[in-house]
This record gives sequence, structure tokens and C-alpha cells, in this order.
Amino acid sequence: MPLLSGASSESIEYSENTPEHTPEQRTETLRQQLNDHNYRYYVEDAPSIPDVEYDRLMRQLQALEAEYPELQSPDSPSQRVGAAPLSAFTQVAHRIPMLSLDNAFDDDEFARFNQRVKERLNTDGDIEYACEPKLDGIALSLRYESGLLVQAATRGDGQTGEDITQNVKTIGSVPLRLKGTNLPSVLEVRGEVYMPKAGFESLNQTAKETDDKVFVNPRNAAAGSLRQLDSRITAKRPLEFCAYSVGEVSEGFLPERHSEVLAVLSEVGFRLNPELKVVTGVQGCLDYYRDLGERRSQLAFEIDGIVFKTNRLDFQQRLGFVSRAPRWAIAYKFPAQEEMTQLNGVEFQVGRTGAITPVARLKPVYVGGVTVSNATLHNADEIARLGVKVGDTVIVRRAGDVIPQVVSVVLDKRPSDAIDITFPSTCPVCGSETERAEGEAIVRCSGGLVCAAQRKEGIKHFASRKALDVDGLGDKLVEILVDKGLVNRLTDLFHLELESIAALERMGPKSAQNLLDALEKSKSTTLPRFIYSLGIREVGEVTAKQLAKHFCTIKAIINATEEALLAVPDVGPIVAHHIVTFFRQPHNLEMLEALLAEGIHWPDVEPQPPVETLPLAGKVLVLTGTLIELSRTDAKVALEALGAKVTGSVSKKTDLVVAGEAAGSKLAKAEQLGIEVTDEAGLKALLAEYQDQA
Repeated sequence: MPLLSGASSESIEYSENTPEHTPEQRTETLRQQLNDHNYRYYVEDAPSIPDVEYDRLMRQLQALEAEYPELQSPDSPSQRVGAAPLSAFTQVAHRIPMLSLDNAFDDDEFARFNQRVKERLNTDGDIEYACEPKLDGIALSLRYESGLLVQAATRGDGQTGEDITQNVKTIGSVPLRLKGTNLPSVLEVRGEVYMPKAGFESLNQTAKETDDKVFVNPRNAAAGSLRQLDSRITAKRPLEFCAYSVGEVSEGFLPERHSEVLAVLSEVGFRLNPELKVVTGVQGCLDYYRDLGERRSQLAFEIDGIVFKTNRLDFQQRLGFVSRAPRWAIAYKFPAQEEMTQLNGVEFQVGRTGAITPVARLKPVYVGGVTVSNATLHNADEIARLGVKVGDTVIVRRAGDVIPQVVSVVLDKRPSDAIDITFPSTCPVCGSETERAEGEAIVRCSGGLVCAAQRKEGIKHFASRKALDVDGLGDKLVEILVDKGLVNRLTDLFHLELESIAALERMGPKSAQNLLDALEKSKSTTLPRFIYSLGIREVGEVTAKQLAKHFCTIKAIINATEEALLAVPDVGPIVAHHIVTFFRQPHNLEMLEALLAEGIHWPDVEPQPPVETLPLAGKVLVLTGTLIELSRTDAKVALEALGAKVTGSVSKKTDLVVAGEAAGSKLAKAEQLGIEVTDEAGLKALLAEYQDQA
């Protein structure tokens, strides 16, 4: 049970040698405690003990029930964990039919329903309605006898459902025993089993990671979870239950209004929907409908409409039923969030970081309150998971402001000429090669700085502090320069005119001149900074320094093979592939030559001796804690320049650990393994000694 950690509560611990507490007493007390904590967590949303304490109480109860089998009881909290699988579900006849509701789809239909109610009641006064969200889940009937849950059944066809008692017992918000004392001999509670949005997303994420079945929507997930023959599977699913009415009830138990009935259900242990409300008249109902419709996407659960019930029970009795639905209630449905339509084609859009996203072009369909003609397909992995093709009939989902997405394919409607969806080998914007790193779902454009879709981000990176460090050229100014058409490619930065810049918002002659001066100054840089400024994927500041140190010239880096790049410290197969792919693009080479033609330059880099000749070649070092005079990055670069390999974890292969202030577990492990340890002063002495040798 996922109680919030950090809460506190005193627990009762028993000893076998405590004479005043018999096994029966200890068992009953533990059950009461656990039921109380379940109620606080699932119904009141106010947990009072941490997870570990709840688990401790549960283990005590399970141990007692195992030692004294005669104390086992079907209403024990230990029964929630799931039982052995069933071979099939048995049928259950509903003593009072579980009828469905008539629907309204616009204000006029709801107004006509209200008018029919008033006419049948022969009244001109406004009707009081109990309003509640129509949860998008599975209807359920719970039968209690003398306060004990004896049966749980699905709606089925309204007359006959399936017995899923073992599965329902695993749902924490379903009480196994009702609270209170004056309980009716029979109480049938009806409500909805549903899966909250967060639980649904988590369930599907786990399913994707384990190549298991991915559910289309929360309702589909809830239905599949409830109909498991193995209740241990149901127990792992994040299901909730909300009560919304009663069926068979012993005489004399019901209050006079539906809202009061729900209040009683809350008192005996049931969760109610937090959005329940009582209003008067048509306008009160419509206001409630619109308010909840606007907040629909923010709710923690899916709803597909509002249920309005005549609140007075005597009015309900007078209004009666038609063959399949009550005359005193109606469901005013929201616009559907899922619809079927045809996938006519796929276009590929390039994002600001080069990610290429497939966008489905659909036959227009009205869904979620708007007409949808485009929907996201996310990435190549999602297309493969869906098995979707151009020409397919697909189910499209739109919830609130969420971008419409294709959630499944209707395979029965697949045409014979359906076409496979293939990602482009070149960027649809700039024509550069596309690439997909091993283990990644995203296909990217390798065009970098020359790709118009990536232009703003590329310019921001080029001018950043660790790159060419153009003082005064911040992100907002880059946005303005690109939006105004003053900068379309990197070389345009060096052709900006004083008057054009000074005319921009929050600029002026002095600020404009300072920017031009900073741009001119930035032309004098270093080879590592220039490499870093190009924005090659996975090439950070340290890798750029290692490339410059190893190859010494930009030309050598451009011409390097993947095999040659793998000889550089910190460069693995993926980074090597990104570098080769970047410099293989003619656009990138043209841009690089144009930048050099603008006068960007740097001092020559001295060739480095072979790594095996360096004084710390083959040595493995670990840096931990805070270094005061040296930064960790500078220390790492200095050590690697001497041939050392600097790693992030301590092992038997580690030769030396440098421990700064507040060093923690790595220092402790080094001492445990008997590895040599030094401090920052020792590191500085080491560097000074070997740098002289080098």
C-alpha cells in the first residue's frame, strides 16, 4: 500500500508472552488498524503512517493468520493481495437491474429532459439535481451482508453480470467490511472502477519497457485489469472505486435525497467523487457542466460527461423507468475524445534540436470539441509499436489541450494497398543526412547550424560562454535578430550593421557598438572553443578539448575516420559516428569555410606525445568531494593530459583517489579496498611533478 513516507503514528506491537492479548484479540486489533489506515489513505486522502509501518502491521497479521488458520476471515486486509487464479468467472443475476442512462449531447436535449421531468411531476418549480462526473470506467455492484463484502459483480447486460469478487478485493478503495455499527442486513453499493491518469501512464510506460501490452486508454486498462482470472495481476494495477448509488438495500436505511445517500456511503467507508454537487434548475446544471468541461483535462481521472439525477428519492420513485433507463437521470456527454478516421499520409517535421517527428495527416474528424486533421505519431518506435500504415483506419485521441495522437489501428479495416511508413534518410528542411543513435527512438537531422529548423538554437550555442563567448548576444536578442531576418546563418552575425541593431527594442547606439565589438573580439578564439561552437551532437567542452589536443588542426578532425576518432579519450562509437556524420555534410563544410573566411582564428595547437609515453599512462584516478583551488573539470583535463584515465567510480582497478572536502562514499570505498588516497594539496604536487617531467 503506497502510504506517504514521513508520516508518523504509534503502532501496537504484541508479544506471544503478553497474557492479556489472545491471538484472537491481536488479530482483530491489527485488522481494525489496517482497515482504518486503508480508509484514511484511499477515502480521505490523508495517510497517517509511513509505508514501512503499514507493511510491519500487515506482516504481523499475516503471521498470526498463518499460525492460527482458524482466525482467517474473508474480510481481512490480508485478502487484498490476490488469490490463486480462477478457471472462469461465474454468472451473477442482479436482483435490481443495473440500467444504463439516456444521453444528452447539447443544451437543448438537456432542457427537454428537464421539461419532461417537470411535466411528469406536474410542477412549475425548478428541480433540484445531484451532479457528478461520469467517470470513464467500468460499472460495478458490491453486495454487503451485515457489513461484510460477499460479492462483487460487473454490470454485464444489466440483468446478469460476472462474479469478480476476488479481483475487486484487491482494490484498496473498496472496503472489505463497512465502518459503523447500525448497518443494514443487505446493502448493495454501485459505482465505477477506474484507473487514474497517472496510474495509466505509469502502467503503459512499464508495458513499453517490458514489451508487454500497451492499453489504448484508462477505461480499456481498467476493464482488462478487472477481468483477469488471476487476481494477483489485478492487485498490481492502479485501480480505484467511486460509489455513485445503491441497489438492493434493507428497508429503513435510505435517507430522503440522493446526495444524502452518498453522504451515508462515505460514512460507512466509500470514496466519493470530489466534484459532487447539488444544483437547482437547468441553468445550475449547465453552469456545472461548463465548469467541469473547462477543467476536464486537469482532473486526475478521465470523464466523458456529467450525470444529472433528480435529487429527491420520492421524485425518482414517481418518475420511474422506461425499459432500459431511469426517467429521473440523464448523462450529458462531452464531445468524444476518441474517434475513428483515416490516415491519408505522414509528413516529417524538424524540431529546434533536430528531432524529426512524424505527423499524421488525417481525414478531418470532430474529436474533443474540435475538428482534427493532424495528429502526432511521436517517433519510429511508436510507429512500429502501433503497426500503423498509410491508408489505415485509426483511432485518434484528443484530451483537453493535449496534441491529438494516434492511439491504435483498426486492423479489420486495413486496405490491401496500405503503405509502410518510412523515415526520410535526409532532412526535409535542409537535406542533411538523418541519423538515429543506437538505443534511441528519435531520428535527428545532422545539419546542425545550417538547418533552418535548428537555426535559433544553433546561434545561441555558437555565441555561448563556453563557445565563442559573444558578450551581449543573449538568447532573447538572438530570437529578435532571427525573427527580424537580420541573421539567417552564422556568418550573418559578422555583417550586422550599427544602425540596424540600434533600432531594435531595448538597444541603442552604445549597446549596438558593444555587440559589434564583442563579435569582432570573438573571432580570436581557440580550437577547442571553435569545435564546441559547431554544436556537433554529444561533443561537449571536454570532448572538444580532447579532439583539439589529439588532432591539433580542424582539417585533421574533418578528415578523421571513426576508427581514428576512437583513439581520442572520451570518444566512443556513438560520438565518433556523430562527428563523422557532421563533417560529411556539404552544408556543414561550406558553413565552416565561410566562418574561417570571416577571420575566425586560433593559435596553433602543439602536437601531443603518444599517450603511452605520458607519465600517468595506464593509471586510473577518481576525483571525489569538493576541490577548492581547482575545479573538478580542470583537474580532470590536467590529469588526462598526463595520460591518466579519470573515472567516476572506485574499483579494484583504481590507482589513486583524490578526496576533496566532504568526500563521501567513494572515499569510504577506497579506504575499504586499501586504495591510495590523497587530498587537493597532494594532487597539486602530483601535477606539478609530472608536468615538469612531461
